Amino acid sequence: MLLCHGFTGSPQTLRGWADYLAEQGLTVSLPRLPGHGTTWQDLAQTGGDDWFAEVDAAFGRLASRCEQAFVFGISMGGCLALRLAETRGSAVRGLVLVNPSLAPDTKLFLLAPVLKYVLRPVPGITSDISKPGGHEVGYDRVPVRAAATLPRLWNETVKHLGEVTQPVLVYRSTTDHVVGPASMRALLAGVPGGQVTVRECADSYHVATLDNDAETIFEGSLKFIQDYAG
Repeated sequence: MLLCHGFTGSPQTLRGWADYLAEQGLTVSLPRLPGHGTTWQDLAQTGGDDWFAEVDAAFGRLASRCEQAFVFGISMGGCLALRLAETRGSAVRGLVLVNPSLAPDTKLFLLAPVLKYVLRPVPGITSDISKPGGHEVGYDRVPVRAAATLPRLWNETVKHLGEVTQPVLVYRSTTDHVVGPASMRALLAGVPGGQVTVRECADSYHVATLDNDAETIFEGSLKFIQDYAG
């Protein structure tokens, strides 16, 4: 299983999920995306191409060791997972996505290619968690230069959603302060009918893998693997 964390986050966001799957005897890979888990200044030197290259390389290593490979992702990691399914084809057996990010939630992104030259970092977007005491390790600042590469990643992924042939299970929080409804609309409109199953997380915010619905997601993803493994 390859797990992909989100923009400005770190593997910590998915550590519990990865540990749960590993305890079931599954081979798990949870790479740290370039520029993440260090400083926001490092993130400013990276972009969508770098993040996708990392998960693609990690998938290649995983696929060389396993007969079947599934890809899971949260937020932007969900977008990367879908892009892998588009480019790797049948090598990806199935996808489990948590609040995937596929579209801009503010018009600010339309100006990002220009604003990256004039704006300093903007406030961070981590720890959108309903559970008391819940905390996501991530940056408290977002470099606009890195964020400006997201629209290209989103657009390229959405453009090819019709090529996704794998089953897709999506966990969607009913209250999400990071990813808006445009992403789900893009996913459902782009992926051929009948392949996507959506389950609501009524007791979690954006970072549902660290929230009240985490165990439901973990257990549901294991059943998904069991249902779709050859």
